[in-house]
Amino acid sequence: MQKHPEIGANIIGKHDSVLLNTAREIALTHHEKYNGNGYPNKLKGEEIPVMGRITAIADVFDALTTERPYKKAWAVDDALNLIKKEAGSHFDPHLMDFFMDITADILELREKYAEHTNEDGN
Repeated sequence: MQKHPEIGANIIGKHDSVLLNTAREIALTHHEKYNGNGYPNKLKGEEIPVMGRITAIADVFDALTTERPYKKAWAVDDALNLIKKEAGSHFDPHLMDFFMDITADILELREKYAEHTNEDGN
């Protein structure tokens, strides 16, 4: 599991494209933690590119609030409380404040683009 940021970054590769280089940076840094206890490079604070810090918050929120084959989805309020609690350790506290400010917009977009299933699960 801890190898997937490097594997993803290597799959994307280095390019002249700003978009692909940003995707590579996100893949490589989205599991770094603000306190330096993340992976793969144990980057800390501002050493973590801002796109990786933003994606870390979004990734955890999505992982917690989305049902997976191995777990039920958390309630949004429970996920937000965990993110608030982890501000300064896992997450950039300044970016966490922005995330909290736009939570309603995020939830609206999530609902708009959600994959809906019918009664038989398809």
